[in-house]
Amino acid sequence: MKSMDAPPPFRRIDTDNPEVFAFEIVGHFTQADIENAYGLLDAAYEGHDKIDVLLRATGYDGFDWSALFDPMTFKGKMKALHHIRRYALVGGPAWMGPVVGLFAPLTSIETRHFADADEAKAWEWLGSKPSDAG
Repeated sequence: MKSMDAPPPFRRIDTDNPEVFAFEIVGHFTQADIENAYGLLDAAYEGHDKIDVLLRATGYDGFDWSALFDPMTFKGKMKALHHIRRYALVGGPAWMGPVVGLFAPLTSIETRHFADADEAKAWEWLGSKPSDAG
């Protein structure tokens, strides 16, 4: 990556629990960014039957709609159903909480939305914390 390139929108957050994978999303993301995120998840699945995921979406700024219908996105979602036990979504636009509530009962993944101010509760729910949290 050149020094003038923007950092990727999906950024890994190290945790103190090897079964909890966390990342934040900053800015707008594309299909290529989604593929990179699923690559990070694939690495997290290595050596773990199930993992928990925290996504901090406080810096989220939209996505390319065409990414929703890409076969790679569908494949990544299907794989996630087999590997993700719990999914905590922190922050994001106001519509994210209701959407999580609507779709959560339709999958085997236990999913919860937390307000920005409740991020510590999300970490507690997953039994982890950022590894730099001390």
